[in-house]
Amino acid sequence: MTGISACGLILQGIIVSGALFANARDIQAESLPLADRPGSALIQASTASKTDVTPPAVAFTDITRDAGIDFEHVNGAYGEKLLPQTMGGGVAFLDYNNDGAQDLLFVNSGYWPGHVPKDAPVPLMALYSNDGSGHFEDVTREAGLDISLYGMGVAAGDFDNDGWVDVYVTAVGENRLFRNEKGRFRDITARSHVAGKPEDWSTAAAFVDYDNDGDLDLFVANYMNWSAELDIAMGNRHRYSRVGSNRSYLLPDYFMGSHPYLFRNDRGVFADDSAASGVQIADSKRGKAVAKALGVAPVDLDRDGWLDFVVANDKVTNFCLHNQGDGTFKEEALMLGLGFDAHGLATSAMGIDAAYYRNDLRLGIAIGNYAYEMDSLFLSGKKSLSFTDMALAEGLGAPTRVPLTFGLFFFDYDLDGRLDILQANGHLEEEIDTVDSSQTYAQSTQLFWNCGQSCAKTFIEVPEPASGDLARPVVGRGASYADIDSDGDLDVVIAQIGGPPLLLRNNQKLGHHWLRVKLIGTRSNRDAIGAWVELVAGGTTQRRQVMPTRSYLSQVELPITFGLGDSTAIDLLRITWPDGTVQELKDVAVDTDMKVLQQK
Repeated sequence: MTGISACGLILQGIIVSGALFANARDIQAESLPLADRPGSALIQASTASKTDVTPPAVAFTDITRDAGIDFEHVNGAYGEKLLPQTMGGGVAFLDYNNDGAQDLLFVNSGYWPGHVPKDAPVPLMALYSNDGSGHFEDVTREAGLDISLYGMGVAAGDFDNDGWVDVYVTAVGENRLFRNEKGRFRDITARSHVAGKPEDWSTAAAFVDYDNDGDLDLFVANYMNWSAELDIAMGNRHRYSRVGSNRSYLLPDYFMGSHPYLFRNDRGVFADDSAASGVQIADSKRGKAVAKALGVAPVDLDRDGWLDFVVANDKVTNFCLHNQGDGTFKEEALMLGLGFDAHGLATSAMGIDAAYYRNDLRLGIAIGNYAYEMDSLFLSGKKSLSFTDMALAEGLGAPTRVPLTFGLFFFDYDLDGRLDILQANGHLEEEIDTVDSSQTYAQSTQLFWNCGQSCAKTFIEVPEPASGDLARPVVGRGASYADIDSDGDLDVVIAQIGGPPLLLRNNQKLGHHWLRVKLIGTRSNRDAIGAWVELVAGGTTQRRQVMPTRSYLSQVELPITFGLGDSTAIDLLRITWPDGTVQELKDVAVDTDMKVLQQK
């Protein structure tokens, strides 16, 4: 894909080229002590003694139909390749009825005006209730979510702190907010003022408490200034011109960017603080929006108690919206090293996640990119917020270069205490193999095992026989995880564009111990979104942030799962709540689900 280092990016009135900034990052990293440099892992890998290891065989089994999931995504593709037809597929795990089991919500899209097949049912979202054993029942209509819209993504959060998780759905056109009224949802979009503009195309969304006032606000990413008429008028401008018998999906280059929304929650009614907060970044010469956002990772980058936003932008520089603690944000991606990849180029960034995957003070931010662009894996220093793209050095280079990646997240699939990576892959073009023999429309999901610091590279790709049905080719988009069967390990769902999802049960039998933690805020937001949980066991400290917004257009379950490996005792569980208060627990039993109520 085309980079932007040649022409540069205009930011705050200064033209900064990708190539120049790459050099600036090198200088900044060189100013740090060796052990604290983000790139020091590469140096250490060349000098330390390493051990060859093999990822454990943990087979994921396709249980989609047996579990009662019969949803099929409809994108309404009819010949004219309109870009939204290949960009949807959000999915969420959430406990909508408060029974402790993780339910499933699939976002659907729909047919285009004038192209509805005869006698075709109206495409609807789908909500499935989990009985706790991993068997699901379709409760869409009785829950009030039998709604039709050209949907994209989903955010889940208890915005009114009443103990029932609410749902926000993004779309091409106006978005929708559904208030959960004890298991039945009611559309309150109009009175809540969070629909957005009808001409906008919203993608990722996140419920977060960005101002730390105890209730959840709403961040909404917008992709581009798009319309069907404009798309068709552009004709065949993709580099392939035509793929097979049809024209190609257009690149994002041909459309103007779009500003994100930031809605501040004021007692259940939201105020649009998008402009005043500084999250709307514009070209300083023309004043035009430059964001083309597909993913967002809300994370407290500097652990100052205020949530920041790292925004994955498609073929323009990523954003790092640094929370100033006064209701405003500063865009600092270039300064912190998060704007471009290791080559100083803007990538086609889609799915995104953030985690302390090394179990130290280095924060990692992973981003899935387009075909022939390897993943980005930005790694901070121990004592510095300077990030370096370490995808190649950490083992994500060659294996991720060919696939086209959408959904991506960190999770500990084998419960060994180290966060692994899953990425859902799938191309945009149904007939891509006719012009590129190395590409296919459906692609295998990839699983990368975190082998820790004993290996030359942190991540090792799990070979297909060892990952079971996870390797089955799909046209992957959204991806999420939850413990659907109450056995302590994390199961996975992969959403497909224009097809059925893939629900995969984790069948690991390694005997590793675990702990699952669900936080309930009292002074903080009830979901405790933004809280940090630290677990000390076996001489290792694991850090997790309560943040359901992960991956691409999707939400993971709210409880946090810690893998403990062979450890049979937990030394300490430390919770830093969103309001800054700290709560410590000892004598915590392993292999248990626990709830922790914030002390008043």
